Amino acid sequence: MRLLLDTHIFLWLISAAPQLSQETRDIILDTSNDVYLSAASIWETTIKYQLGKLPLPNSPEVYLPHAREQHQIMPLSIDEASVALLASLPLIHRDPFDRILVCQALLHGLTLVTVDNLVRAYPVPLL
Repeated sequence: MRLLLDTHIFLWLISAAPQLSQETRDIILDTSNDVYLSAASIWETTIKYQLGKLPLPNSPEVYLPHAREQHQIMPLSIDEASVALLASLPLIHRDPFDRILVCQALLHGLTLVTVDNLVRAYPVPLL
């Protein structure tokens, strides 16, 4: 399975938060799956950290890549084709970070791991 983690799923994973079910955690950590984290999630997390809305144990430019690598999650850049796909994506969800994740999942054939109900309205494979 090829998975793209929504930002909150990544944060729950690396902080061992109880909101992330054991079943989902096991799927993400299964080494037979390819797991990705979008640069958009790093961007979103950094903004929330800078605004004082998200405490992290270290600065985001150090902590987030280290946590991603520690959990064997691959980085996914924001490419031009994913951004271009935004133009045809219905405005169901207004969050630009979630919208780009949907586009990346659609374009790259990834299953988006999220609990966001608004994202579920898009025709994207979900876990």
